[in-house]
Amino acid sequence: MQRSAEAFNQYRETTPSARAVFLETIASEITQQRDVLVATAQAETNLPAARLNGEITRTTSQLQLFANLIKEGSWVEAVIDTAKPENTPAKPDLRRMLVPVGPVVVFGASNFPFAFSTAGGDTASVLAAGATVVIKGHPAHPRTSQLVFETMQRAIQKSGMPEFTVQHVTGEGNATGKALVLHPLTTGVGFTGSLQGGKALLGYAAEREVPIPVFAEMSSINPVVFYPDALATQAEQLAQTFAGSITLGMGQFCTNPGLLIGLKSTALDNFVNLLGDAVAAVAPQKMLHKGICEAYGKGRSHMFSQDNVLLVNESAVPAEMEAWPALARTAAKTFLVNPQLKEELFGPFSLLVECEDKAELLAVLKSLHGQLTTTIVGTATDTAQWKDVIAVQSTLAGRVILNNPPTGVEVCAAMVHGGPFPATTDQRFTSVGTGAIKRWVRPVCFQNFPDDMLPDALKARNPLGIWRQIDNGFTR
Repeated sequence: MQRSAEAFNQYRETTPSARAVFLETIASEITQQRDVLVATAQAETNLPAARLNGEITRTTSQLQLFANLIKEGSWVEAVIDTAKPENTPAKPDLRRMLVPVGPVVVFGASNFPFAFSTAGGDTASVLAAGATVVIKGHPAHPRTSQLVFETMQRAIQKSGMPEFTVQHVTGEGNATGKALVLHPLTTGVGFTGSLQGGKALLGYAAEREVPIPVFAEMSSINPVVFYPDALATQAEQLAQTFAGSITLGMGQFCTNPGLLIGLKSTALDNFVNLLGDAVAAVAPQKMLHKGICEAYGKGRSHMFSQDNVLLVNESAVPAEMEAWPALARTAAKTFLVNPQLKEELFGPFSLLVECEDKAELLAVLKSLHGQLTTTIVGTATDTAQWKDVIAVQSTLAGRVILNNPPTGVEVCAAMVHGGPFPATTDQRFTSVGTGAIKRWVRPVCFQNFPDDMLPDALKARNPLGIWRQIDNGFTR
C-alpha cells in the first residue's frame, strides 16, 4: 500500500491520453496471451473455452471502453462559476471537477476469472480514474490471476507508467484481505462475491480510524414476475428461455433468476410443468470449484428440507463437482413467513412462488430485499393492467427488465449493475459500464485559482476540448 501511494502521486499526474494508451496496451497484452490464459483458466475453473474466450473479449472491450471515455474527457464533470466582483458580497471564481481518491484495493471474483477479476471492470475503472490499484487475486484461479497480472506489468513498462501502478497479492483466508482494507493508505475497495464476504469487508472498513467506502456486489435472487396474459400465450417459449437462463453456466451468475413469481392459474401450472421439464433436460456440469459445489449442494438440500417447498423437476444425478439443476415450487403464504426462502442459492436453481391474488403478489415483492435485477414478463395487455405491481418492481433493483432473462450484463454507458442492499453496499453506483469510474473519485472545488494553477479540465481555454458546465450552461 505504501508503494501504491507513492505510485499514485505520479500516476494521477499523467494525462488522460497517456492513461488511455496504458489501458489499450493492457488489452493488447491480454489479447496476445489469449490462448495461454484460456487454457490456464479452463484448468482452474472448469469453464468451457468458448465462455472464457468470450470473457477475455469482454475484458479487453471494457479496457477500450474506459480508454475512450477518458480520451473524450467529459466524465470529470467540470463545472465553472465565473467570478462576479460586482455582486455584494463579491462572488469568487469557483471551479469543480472529479479527481481520483488514491490507492484502491480490488478483490477478484471466483465466477469471472477475467471480466471481474485481475484486469476486470473494477481494475479498469480504477486505472481510468487516475488511481492506483492493489489486486487481491482469488484463490480459485491463482495461476490465471498471476498470468493476467504479468500482462499488466508488461503494459506498465511499455507505457512508461509508475512501476507500482498495479500490484498483485495472493493468500488464502481472510488475513490478507483484512490487512489491505485496514491499511491507512487504502482509500477504497471493490469486491464481487458473497454476502458474507462483502459484509466482512464493510465491517473492516468501518473499524478504521478513517472509514473508507466499500463497493461490494454481493447477493441477489433477481425476481421475475410472470404476468397472466404472457403465461397464457407464450408458456412454451418462456419455459425454454428461462430454463436456459437458470442453468446458464450452471447458475454461477449474480444475475441468475432465482425467484419466479406468478398468479395461481392453469396457465401457471402449465408453465411450471414445461419449465421443470426444460430444466431437467439440462445435463449437470462441473462447477467452478469444490467450495462452490459443496455450498450449492448444502443449500439445495436445505431448501428442500423447508416445509411446503416442493421439487418440480431436476436433471440427472450429477458426478463429482457437478451441479444438479432443479426447480422448486411453494405458495406465497409459505414464502412470506420463511425468510430463508429469500436467500440466494448460488447455482442452477430457481424457486417459483404461487400467489392467490394481486394483494399476495404485492406482499411477496414488498417482502424482498434489494436486488441487482427484476424482470417483467408480460404482454402489452399485462403491462397496461398491472402498472401498480410493475411500479413496485422498479423500486427493488438497479436494472428493471422487460421480457428478457436477467442473465447477461451489457458493458456500456447506460448499464447499472448495482442495487439496494444487500445486492450492493451502495445503490448509487454501478460496477459495470462507464459509470463505474465514479466510485473512485471525489469532487474538488478550486476557488480563485489563477489559470496556470488549474487542472487542464478547468482552464479558461479548455485545452482538453471537453464539455463543461459554465455559469449554468453546457458548452465546449
